[in-house]
Amino acid sequence: MSTILVNTLTGTSTAGSIAVTGEGNSTTTNLQQGLCKSIGNIELGTTLVESFNQSSFTDVTTGVFTYNFTNSMANKNHVTTGNNMRNSANGFGHTAALGNDSDTSFTTTSATMIYTSVSNNSEDMRRCMAVTHGDLA
Repeated sequence: MSTILVNTLTGTSTAGSIAVTGEGNSTTTNLQQGLCKSIGNIELGTTLVESFNQSSFTDVTTGVFTYNFTNSMANKNHVTTGNNMRNSANGFGHTAALGNDSDTSFTTTSATMIYTSVSNNSEDMRRCMAVTHGDLA
């Protein structure tokens, strides 16, 4: 087995674009498009215990957190998904982007998520997690 050691990968035709051949050798995937751009893991609503491209978070209200990006996204069309671990023995609840008619839950600098119990009541969880995919600015 060979080992390749590099500090930087750069595309030959476009610096920020590297194509990876997919399974079956018939399609390619853009490496940069497939990378997660942000990770946030909040413990007990007080501490950001694990993060990547997360400068901080805001505790908006019960069960609602805004994850603030260190490096902005190119637009507000990024995709942020989440998961949670409840305080009680009932395991996991539900996680969703906090949407409204003004479409303010996602901006280029943050994503707001709501964490609810299985009965759809907003709830502060033991762990609230979110990952973001999309284009960095």
